[in-house]
Amino acid sequence: MRLITLLFLLLGAGAAAAQEKVAFFGLTLLDSSLQTAETGDHGERARIAMLEQMVRQRFAEEGYDLLDLDPVREDLDRIVNPAKCYGCDTRMATKLGADYALVGEVQKVSNLILSMNLQMRDAETGQMVKGRVVDFRGNTDQSWSRAMRYILKTAFFVEEEK
Repeated sequence: MRLITLLFLLLGAGAAAAQEKVAFFGLTLLDSSLQTAETGDHGERARIAMLEQMVRQRFAEEGYDLLDLDPVREDLDRIVNPAKCYGCDTRMATKLGADYALVGEVQKVSNLILSMNLQMRDAETGQMVKGRVVDFRGNTDQSWSRAMRYILKTAFFVEEEK
């Protein structure tokens, strides 16, 4: 019995040591809609926060170590969109000791036409490891969360069919 317990402890320690580190730089809202220009925010900032929490939670549940961004906060604060900064995301991820940089965008064309993407790049090479872009309809909490769940399910944490 002690041998089995010891094996489980050793295997657990090995898994913890092999835990992959991710620098998640958040999601950027790209809003070119006339609705926002004329009538203001339609809840998009709150939805971005909701999606970022969803991504953090799912990656943590899957065993990834999400790194604290404070050591690169000064650099990050100067960047408008970490998903389109000519590799600054992977350079910052490398500074943090991350295996991967994770970035995303939500583009709002109108309250009906939206697009979302999430990309994971190897911090050392900059090559995309996983990612997906989806178009979705409807500017609601439900449509936004459904789109992100789809991205996570089909591109990042693909579930085997039974």
